[in-house]
Amino acid sequence: MNFYDIAILRLSNQWLEKSPAATIPEIVSHMGAIQAQDFAMSKWALGIRKPEATESSVEAAIDSGSIIRTHILRPTWHIIPASDIYWMLDLSAKRIKGSSNGRLKELELTPEVLSRCYALLEKTLLGNNHQTRDELVSLFEQHNIANYDNRVSHILVQAEQDGLICSGKIKQGKTTYALLPEWVPQKKSFSKEEALEKLARTYFFSHGPATLPDFQWWSGLSLSEVRKALELVKPDLLSEVIGTETYWFFNNNSVPIIKESLHLLPAFDEFIISYKDRSATLTLDHHKKAITKNGIFHPVILHNGIAVGIWKRLIKKQTVMVDIYPFSTFTESLKEPLENKIRQFGVFLNKETTIQYHS
Repeated sequence: MNFYDIAILRLSNQWLEKSPAATIPEIVSHMGAIQAQDFAMSKWALGIRKPEATESSVEAAIDSGSIIRTHILRPTWHIIPASDIYWMLDLSAKRIKGSSNGRLKELELTPEVLSRCYALLEKTLLGNNHQTRDELVSLFEQHNIANYDNRVSHILVQAEQDGLICSGKIKQGKTTYALLPEWVPQKKSFSKEEALEKLARTYFFSHGPATLPDFQWWSGLSLSEVRKALELVKPDLLSEVIGTETYWFFNNNSVPIIKESLHLLPAFDEFIISYKDRSATLTLDHHKKAITKNGIFHPVILHNGIAVGIWKRLIKKQTVMVDIYPFSTFTESLKEPLENKIRQFGVFLNKETTIQYHS
């Protein structure tokens, strides 16, 4: 096995090639968690994994409450299955809250202040009265809870970690917050060992081949926890050593034959961000073009599992303009399928597309 084989297997396992997905929630369940701080791009991350999906169908899945957008695992936004939120919080909430203690103190967000905020949230959101962030900022300000230094964001993240709130329905094109016990009333819990096994099994099945450091990066777990999790699923895994790293994957995986594969990956897509070592997809000389020093992951053009350029989009009322920035000049044989993918992106958004290439 080499890096090319790893990239091709990941294409298959991440459902970027011949996706069997019947529904949007099925994709989220397969992937375990999809990074989603760029909400618009996270919807496309689901769209590229389900043939004929549209932005409206992704939003319908959110509105149904079957998938949830919340801060979990690593302390950033993820889309996860609603049915998994409680046990995933059990695994990661304590660590995320611990990492924010210093900042809460600086912002004078004491336990007493948070308790007041939580009471306001519970009273306001009760009865599936889902509210946007702007509405909650206004609510807090009406009750003399200021939003200097973005305090409200810290309040809301803490409320997520304490199992009080999560994402709700889309409201006039904006995301909202809901009461978690009301929006997801069925609580599924596991023992710590069961949760570790489930998370590892999901990750290596959907993201493999991957290394232990990759899994630790993606999950945000401690080294002892990821080692334990890997041991629990090892009987079902195969491994390959490349250089000094061991790559783990499920034993039903064989490298598929892919003649030609092209994908318009969204920003922060799991195909790139979910690995600590991204060498199988991003060469060293192109790494800084796709990922900035402060951790911004640009949308990437993927050819046979390898990043060959980045793209940007400008959305207007009826159109979406897509700008293409190749790492090296694209051949005409590559441009045609790429432009087909861009048109698919337009269909996903229900907009006409225009395309511009840049050197």
